[in-house]
Amino acid sequence: MTFDDIFKSSFLENVTSVSILDMVLALVLAFGLGLFIFFVYKKTYQGVMYSSSFGVTLIALTMITTVVILAVTSNVVLSLGMVGALSIVRFRTAIKEPLDIAFLFWAIAEGIVLAAGMIPLAIIGGVVIGLILLVFVNKKSNYNPYIVVLQCDGHEAEQRTRQYLTEQTQRCVVKSKSAQHGAVELNLEIRLKNDNTDFINMLSEMEGVHSAVLVSYNGDYMG
Repeated sequence: MTFDDIFKSSFLENVTSVSILDMVLALVLAFGLGLFIFFVYKKTYQGVMYSSSFGVTLIALTMITTVVILAVTSNVVLSLGMVGALSIVRFRTAIKEPLDIAFLFWAIAEGIVLAAGMIPLAIIGGVVIGLILLVFVNKKSNYNPYIVVLQCDGHEAEQRTRQYLTEQTQRCVVKSKSAQHGAVELNLEIRLKNDNTDFINMLSEMEGVHSAVLVSYNGDYMG
């Protein structure tokens, strides 16, 4: 190999394979769409406090995917090497919320589409997906389910409390029941007629009732 061959290497030729303007434009758009995904994530988060690190990850993931796809589309050999390199990567972080997976795929998809040069598809598609998530995820049901944990004495007290709950709520279904030495514990799923929860106070004062607890039910509900 001569000294001139060094300057004729494919490595130096790849420096100009992607123009500076394309790189800057793609990264700026990726950052903007990543911020939009982060904004939608904040507005649709259902927990007490959203993870700011996960939101930053969405922005970084959009930009990183854009950089990777820009490099891959400029060189076929590089794309094959990239597949082999990424195949050894293992992610073992548990996903607590199913919706988080949708946000991760959304960020990756935006990076791929942007790097492919389909800017209108990336922008319009991102806005449409964001609006759909904002509408459907933030849509609150008028009949939120609750769980009543009830401890009472014997069959008669159980029948009185169930009859009272049936009258005071829109729906009352027994989820579980345990009995031991005359004491009965019930877990009932109910749907309130309105936001008034004063009935639980009256329930706890009924004869034969030891305690009555009302808990918001945030699990999966089929009804």
